[in-house]
Amino acid sequence: MQVTETLSQGLKREYDIFLPASDLAEKLNGQLTELKAKVRINGFRPGKVPVEHLRKVYGKSVMADVVQQTIADANKKIVDDNNLRLAREPKVELPTDQQEIEAALEARGDLKFKVALEVLPSFEIGDFTEIGLERETADVSDEDVDATVERLAQERRSYAARPEGAKAEKGDRVTVDFSGSIDGTPFEGGEGKDIQVLIGSNTFIPGFEDELLGVAAGENRKIKATFPEAYAVRKLAGKTADFDVTVKSVEGPEPFAIDDEFARGLGAETVEKLKETIRERIGGDYGRYSRDKLKRQLLDKLDVQYAFELPEGLVQQEFDQIWTQVMGEREASGRSFADENTTEEAARADYRKIAERRVRLGLLLAEVGAKSDVKISDEEMTRALIARARQFPGQEKEVWDFYRNNPNALAELRAPIYEEKVVDHILGLAKVTDRKVSKEELLKPIDEEMPAKAEA
Repeated sequence: MQVTETLSQGLKREYDIFLPASDLAEKLNGQLTELKAKVRINGFRPGKVPVEHLRKVYGKSVMADVVQQTIADANKKIVDDNNLRLAREPKVELPTDQQEIEAALEARGDLKFKVALEVLPSFEIGDFTEIGLERETADVSDEDVDATVERLAQERRSYAARPEGAKAEKGDRVTVDFSGSIDGTPFEGGEGKDIQVLIGSNTFIPGFEDELLGVAAGENRKIKATFPEAYAVRKLAGKTADFDVTVKSVEGPEPFAIDDEFARGLGAETVEKLKETIRERIGGDYGRYSRDKLKRQLLDKLDVQYAFELPEGLVQQEFDQIWTQVMGEREASGRSFADENTTEEAARADYRKIAERRVRLGLLLAEVGAKSDVKISDEEMTRALIARARQFPGQEKEVWDFYRNNPNALAELRAPIYEEKVVDHILGLAKVTDRKVSKEELLKPIDEEMPAKAEA
């Protein structure tokens, strides 16, 4: 086998592979000789089938295996001889001339093909102890705990029908049928039957609940409500809709005591024990927010500090995934690029930068993990697999078997665990100082942009 490098530009490499017909014939005869002892053909004793006959019967199929193995051997030789670290699987380009292919498959002609690949970039990892980070923390207030207890109580509150003719007040639950239209035209999702509306909960579009104040059971009312400008369905955003509403019942909240009996219904011995549990859970939520924001801060700094050439194939693959998701969401919402004061070209450029960031940080984290010998234990993978299976009640065994029998799926489950462990490793080296902030500041949403998977 002759391997000739034809391109070495940046991270791209290309090679011409040549295998003479004599080598193909030798490999084919070797495979057929092995096959001779295994096949059973009418008219021949076991192991006595002539190789030439086998060649007529199985030649092309065996040669296809020979060619496939030759490609694999060529790829391995390229990687081993040049000590390369591949960014993706090599791209193989076989001859397009059908006669040339047929000749190779019959070992009458030489086998020639091209291999194109991209390698991982080389870069130096800096001193993470020089990175300064600020971790936001917030205390869990008594008000936070009490508000959660009250919400739990509201969710379990019973409602009783108000007397005939009673008018709905704030806090009442009204059951309605409704049909909506905009400029006289019904719209998708604008109809509902037996819908319970808790007046004052602000769960419906602005104006809808307020317009139900004062209604009585059996009443028909026309009301107006306006969809928010940021409503997910773009064609409805900012539009005022007319609703024909039929009130089927008006119910008022019954007294509800927040006592030890209420607490026991939630698995706690007393109200105080319930509050302790709630405080711990809220504290855990705050801790996760704090960790997420600290991680984002770290990634932003790493993104600025590290600049190296990126494998174009990885960037394109990442961009394609992002763009497919973006276009799917855009189609579902009905939003256009003009609605966001941009163009498709500008949006593509922005998402291309996001793809580059993800690939850059993914490669960096992978390199840090490799050099720091970050490992994922079997126990960690088992916990992750159990957690994933529990997301599909009643299908736990199928989910478990799916991941166990699909290495690629298991790798996707492994990647975020590996990434978090590498981030923890870097955070353990960085200079991290804590800063107390309000709950509102801590919970302020951060941009959802995150890095690509850092493979172990």
